[in-house]
Amino acid sequence: MGILKGCQAKPGIDWTPEFFTADQAFVVTAVAEIIIPKTDTPGAKEAGVPAFIEEMVYKAYKQADREKFIAALDEFTNFSGFLKLGSEKQKEYVLEAHQKAIEEKPEQRPFVMMMKELTMLGFFSSKPGATEVLRYEAVPGYYNGCMPLSEVGKTWAT
Repeated sequence: MGILKGCQAKPGIDWTPEFFTADQAFVVTAVAEIIIPKTDTPGAKEAGVPAFIEEMVYKAYKQADREKFIAALDEFTNFSGFLKLGSEKQKEYVLEAHQKAIEEKPEQRPFVMMMKELTMLGFFSSKPGATEVLRYEAVPGYYNGCMPLSEVGKTWAT
């Protein structure tokens, strides 16, 4: 019984991390959902963004970049006490960290900015992001390079 207890998923995680620890997966999931929350359209969690982020970090990143991301993730988690904060405090902390990151030098790429980039990439390349948020046509018609956005409606995914 005690062994199986350690295998339980953390609350708020609806995917099984392959490489992230349970705490890392929880933080990635929470931050991604804060960046793109569910509204009348799917949020980051619903679009599978946390699993996408893990896939990118462990299968696409070079070793040095992976280590930088994990170190930044752990520092973000430990410095803020993120795991112990309620969801509203987590949201406040992420928004404050984002504002601070905007004001700092962009080449430093703090964790919250890395997460924002990965979250947006994962979300807008997912089926829900591309079909329910962006405008999608499998085979678009002719190209009209000079068309007012008011006539088009949404930005195109294809």
